[in-house]
Amino acid sequence: MNRGNASVLVAGVGNIFFSDDGFGVEVARRLVGEALLDHVRVADFGIRGVHLAYEMLAGYKEVVLIDAVPRGGSPGDLYLIEPEIEKAIATPDAHTMELQSVFAFMKTLGGDFPRIIIVGCEPACCDEGIGLSEPVERAVGEAIQLIQSRVINKNHEEKLQCVEL
Repeated sequence: MNRGNASVLVAGVGNIFFSDDGFGVEVARRLVGEALLDHVRVADFGIRGVHLAYEMLAGYKEVVLIDAVPRGGSPGDLYLIEPEIEKAIATPDAHTMELQSVFAFMKTLGGDFPRIIIVGCEPACCDEGIGLSEPVERAVGEAIQLIQSRVINKNHEEKLQCVEL
């Protein structure tokens, strides 16, 4: 994909066929319809981990990943996470979308890593099924507001304070 003048990539990831795992895809889909700044590119990567790894190394200053992230909270809880890429030890796998595998593949490829922020949502259910659970569906709008206010529209040179919400 051509990144154009974008310095920030907002990437929705997940599998829409596993209920709440489609959270990131749905947030990205809705963000595409929003008025965004010229330096921001929004894309749905679904389960294409290898593609995402290459795109993340395409010269962006910052990448915002949107995903379902089980951390033990209540369904629909949102988190801002700044992952430690250097510690990614998973084996790169072209057939999964585990973020640790994507990060490990990026390390294998080499190059300059962008700053990476994960906007995560606590899933209620990731069993087979299409559609988000009620609490995760409610969190979609909150995630869009979070991304717009704290990530996209901020001075993207500024250090973002990452905390669990």
